[in-house]
Amino acid sequence: MNHNAPPVTYPLRRSPVQALIYGVVWFAVLVVLVRWVWLSPNSNMALLLGIGALAASGLAGIFGMKSSPIGQLVWDGQCWHWESLAYQVGTAEYEVFVAADFQHIVLLHIKNHANAKLWLWVERGTFPERWMDLRRAIYSPHRTTADLTASA
Repeated sequence: MNHNAPPVTYPLRRSPVQALIYGVVWFAVLVVLVRWVWLSPNSNMALLLGIGALAASGLAGIFGMKSSPIGQLVWDGQCWHWESLAYQVGTAEYEVFVAADFQHIVLLHIKNHANAKLWLWVERGTFPERWMDLRRAIYSPHRTTADLTASA
């Protein structure tokens, strides 16, 4: 007999880990810029290129944080659903893949049948009471939509 993980709804917010990664990348670009200007004999060109790279990396980080998905990931016992302000009715079924697991933080890649994809940073601190339920649902063997259709 195949036992599935119990249903779970887990809220997602903008991730401090994602913000930290963007901040570290921006700071690395800043360090490279300062070092480049310091060592470059033609500091005008180096400075212009470096400022452009610094501005571009900062804007990319800000845009990345503002466009990061906020909503809730729902496992109903058979299928995954994504619910957000932009997509409130989670009727589309998603496949969930674990891209990275750091025990208290998991990077998920979710994809629906229309091939729409989301990358989600899921953190234990968001809802610690349901963290283990979510992990069980992520890692439990579950049937695909094709399996469910074939058995009906």
